[in-house]
Order: sequence, then C-alpha cells, then structure tokens
Amino acid sequence: MNRRNLTIDTELVLLGFSNVLITNIFLSFIFSLIYIVTIFGNCFILCIVFINARLHIPMYFFISILSLVDLCNISSAVPKLLMDLFSGHPTISLFGCAIQIYVLLLIGSTECLLLAVMAYDRYLAICHPLHYPVLMKWSVCYGLTAFVCIFSLVTVILPSLAMPLKLCYPNQINHFMCEVLVVIKLACSDTSDNEIVIFAMSFLSLFFPFVLILVSYVCIISTVLKIRTAGRSKAFSTCTSHITVVALYFGTGMVTYLGPSSDVSSNQEKYVSIFYVIISPMLNPLIYSLNNREVKKNVSNFIFKLNSRQI
Repeated sequence: MNRRNLTIDTELVLLGFSNVLITNIFLSFIFSLIYIVTIFGNCFILCIVFINARLHIPMYFFISILSLVDLCNISSAVPKLLMDLFSGHPTISLFGCAIQIYVLLLIGSTECLLLAVMAYDRYLAICHPLHYPVLMKWSVCYGLTAFVCIFSLVTVILPSLAMPLKLCYPNQINHFMCEVLVVIKLACSDTSDNEIVIFAMSFLSLFFPFVLILVSYVCIISTVLKIRTAGRSKAFSTCTSHITVVALYFGTGMVTYLGPSSDVSSNQEKYVSIFYVIISPMLNPLIYSLNNREVKKNVSNFIFKLNSRQI
C-alpha cells in the first residue's frame, strides 16, 4: 500500500474555515478569546457555588453540572481547532475522529437532558413551592443526574458503536471538527439505516427534552399569571436565563439534526455548530450571572472580601 492510500485510510482532512493565513490568525484570536472567557466563566460559577453555602441548593447544583458539561463541550473541539488554524494541512486520525464524535454526541445529549431537568426543577419550585423540598431533595438530584448520564450513554453511544462506518474517497471533511452528519457523507455503503438511527437519537435526546421543557414552562407561565404583580416579576426573572439558554442551544441543535440534510455542502452544519459547541458554553455563565440576583450578590460579596483582605 502506498503512502497516499495509507494516509487516506488512517487520516481525515479538516477543511475548516479558510486557507488564508491572515484569516486564520484572526479566527485563532477570536476563538482563543472565547475559549478563555468560557473557561474562566464556568470555573468562576463552580467556585462561587462551591464556596458559598447559601448556594448549596438543587438549582445551583444543576447550574454547576451544566458548567462542567459546557467545559467538556467546548474543550472537545476548540483546542484542536486552534492547532489546525496554524497548520498548513490540518488532519485528524480516524480514531481521534471517532472519539470526538462520541464525546460530542454524549455531551450534547447530556446537556439537552440536563436543561430539561433544570426546567422540571423550576416547575416544582414555582408551581409546587410547599412540596419542593420533598420533591427535589438531594437524593432526587443525584438520581436525576445519574439518569441523564446513563440515558445519554445508552441512547447515543451504544447505537453508534453498533453501526460502524467504512469511509471512502474523498477523505476531506468540510468542517472544523468531526460532526457525525458530515462524516457520514464519506461512507462507502448505504447509510439509510445510520440516518434512521441518528434521527431516533436526535428525537430522544433533542426533541423529546425540548417538548418536556415547553410543557414545564407552559405550566410555569400558567401558575405565574395567577401570582400578584410583585411575585410574578420575581418568578419570571428566575426563568429568563433558562429560557435564553434553551432557545439558543435547542434552536441551533434542531436546525442541524432535525432539519433537512444537505448532500452538496456541509457549510450549514459547520457554521451552525459554532453556536451550540462554542458560543453557548461561553454565554451560559454570563447569562446566569447577569440574570440571577443571588449569583450577582454573591459575586459582589466575594469581590468585596478580596478587596478587604488586600487593604
């Protein structure tokens, strides 16, 4: 087997965004800045929740889990993207590509289900406040978290492992990472069964949680409208951040996985995936910090204590 065929059998070429050096330098600066802000923001949320006993409640427990998931989400793609932007021939091994696909699928499914669990938590807190301490006790929180992880593993990873793909010419991916919908276009054989499995996976891990979230917020809005004006404003403010995250993450995810597929170009998948893999993990801590009075209050107290110690 000659070197050319060996390379095609063991590596895939990531076309990325551009071959122009100036453009790649600019993109590397932007993505580096986003990555730094994401790491700092999510780690800061984790620290604030960990050190403050007042935030040791189910709501902030799930926010902490979301921050961990976001850190894994952006780290699964951006470090490799930054290296490729400076590479003259960005490639990824078949093994590395498979690992990236499985990690992205697992993290994506986990985040969708976690957002549904967070919506359920807000539903109980607003619609059943008197029963909330019993219905959402710590054993239930841990059980829901374990369910999210196990369900994601069973519905996403196991079906993918059971249906491996044999890739053919060309060995180029019009993407900056290994996205399953793009890689499947390189398959030699018929992929109709794989597409059915992907649709079923997307329904269970994307559309089904989205429906649960909608039902939760219909109940929340119905309950909030019965509250007095002052209490109504406070209740709505606690849900604003969650609705923003859901709209951004599920909207872009459903466009990619439940929208019409394109056999000609994967430009749509490439640019839309930036939002749920890179932008959303950066915005989540900012959204929760800016729209959450308790978090802002604790951040202010934390900064005040640091200044006091310096003085």
